[in-house]
Amino acid sequence: MPRGSSAVWMRRRREVSRLVRARTRLVAAGVILAGVALSLTNATPAAADPGTFVYTANTSSGNVSVINTATNLVADSEPSGDEPYGVAVNSSGTRVYVTNRISGFVSVFDTTNNTGVDEIPVGDLPQGVAVNPSGTRVYTANGGSGDVSVIDTTQDPPAVATVGVGASPFGVAVSPSGARAYVTNQADDDVSVIDTATNTLILPDISVGDSPQGVAVSPSGTRIYTANRDDNNVSVIDTATGLPAPGSPISVGGFPFGVAVSPDGTRVYTANSSTDDVSVIDAASNTVIDTIPLLPTGGEGPRGVAVSPDGDRVYTANGSSDNVSVIDTLTNTVSAIVPLGGTGVGDQPTGLAVAAFPGSATAQCPPGPSTALTGGGFEITGPFPNYFNSKPVVNDTWQISGTNPTPQTNTLTSQAVCGTG
Repeated sequence: MPRGSSAVWMRRRREVSRLVRARTRLVAAGVILAGVALSLTNATPAAADPGTFVYTANTSSGNVSVINTATNLVADSEPSGDEPYGVAVNSSGTRVYVTNRISGFVSVFDTTNNTGVDEIPVGDLPQGVAVNPSGTRVYTANGGSGDVSVIDTTQDPPAVATVGVGASPFGVAVSPSGARAYVTNQADDDVSVIDTATNTLILPDISVGDSPQGVAVSPSGTRIYTANRDDNNVSVIDTATGLPAPGSPISVGGFPFGVAVSPDGTRVYTANSSTDDVSVIDAASNTVIDTIPLLPTGGEGPRGVAVSPDGDRVYTANGSSDNVSVIDTLTNTVSAIVPLGGTGVGDQPTGLAVAAFPGSATAQCPPGPSTALTGGGFEITGPFPNYFNSKPVVNDTWQISGTNPTPQTNTLTSQAVCGTG
């Protein structure tokens, strides 16, 4: 694909429709356990402001929007480089990395205050970006120079190594073990595999569909998924053999760009840019089990796609309507639209990622039937051995319910409450 053609295509789509129709869903949540209404006691909020945040790279406006998923509103906007494109977050949620295609560097943001802390030069036309599980390496797919930059975040200033891959690399993903990095080469229709210990290629490259864009790895590390834009399908590759898995390729919507896997590995989601929808793939059978339309609620030209840490929300960056769609994975419907444009906040969002910013509060749950609510969709950080049931309540807030044999003090996230029957 010629350099810049993707941006031109998206700008043409943007001229077709600039209408953003925002829709919010008001949800009333009652807390009931075993048919008994529970009285609730607010826990003391943490000093920090924990929560789950979505970061979008806004290619046309040259900035990054920060969305608070508890409110589905833009909480902040920070300048980036020229044509920010891909976004990745480290596992601790402390750093966000954004590729800037024209500037040729990676912007680094500190999530505690959403400020830029570094600009790291990489290869030509950096697009996809990924972070290894330990946060010590950042990988960028440089479409113009045909290579991958490997940033060592443990050094100051960060050291950058270069690994040559195929023609016009686009997406990059790292295995859960951190031992492999997978890179889609959109002009070669294949995937390069990098041994991260030696920064060398493991040959041969893996053939996939026509013009592969995004790439994702299953939580088990046994499968990789590539969104093949010009074939309108997804390749599923067995990482042990490098061969297609049964059922591959999987036909999806038109021009799939982004692909993401749920935290439990059971679902795969593709953002289909030309049909304005999201395909939902059952990972066990490698079949499409649902298609979620975005355009009726205002989402046009989706490119980036990401799943929340709890697996109950999917977010798409809609480059042609300057907004983000929020999908409820329990119903596979759009539950909210987050406007980015109109005020210069964010135009043409392309890549996005979800960051879990940690924080804590303490709540005491006495004996008997009890319920704890944790804000932001976070896991409980303290002992909670007798709590057996969890379910989403509002947005990314989770309800954990069960029975305490003895009083317990548990470290929870902000907005935690306990209820007693």
